[in-house]
Amino acid sequence: MTAINTSYARNDIITTARLPIKTREKLNLLSKAGNKTMSEIIIEALEMYYEKEIREIDSYTLGLPYFGKYSSGEGDLSTTYKERIKEKLRARQNSY
Repeated sequence: MTAINTSYARNDIITTARLPIKTREKLNLLSKAGNKTMSEIIIEALEMYYEKEIREIDSYTLGLPYFGKYSSGEGDLSTTYKERIKEKLRARQNSY
C-alpha cells in the first residue's frame, strides 16, 4: 500500500459526507486508537477501495486504450494467421 500524504495543500477540497451515528462512532474510535485523524482514515479507506475496484476491471476494459494503437500496415492479419504460421514453421525447418 502506498503512503498517505497527510499534509494538506491549499488546493485540497473539503468534502462532507453524512455518516450514520454508529459509523461515526467507529471512525472516532479508529482515529483515537490509531493516532490518526478521521480524514487520514477516510483517505486510506478510499485508496484501498480504488485499488480494489481497479483490480476488478476486466482485461478487455483495461486493454481498450491500447487496441489498434500500433498497426503493422497489413489489414489481413487476423484472417491469414494460420498461413503465416505455416510459412514460419517451413522456413524454420529448412534452416537446419
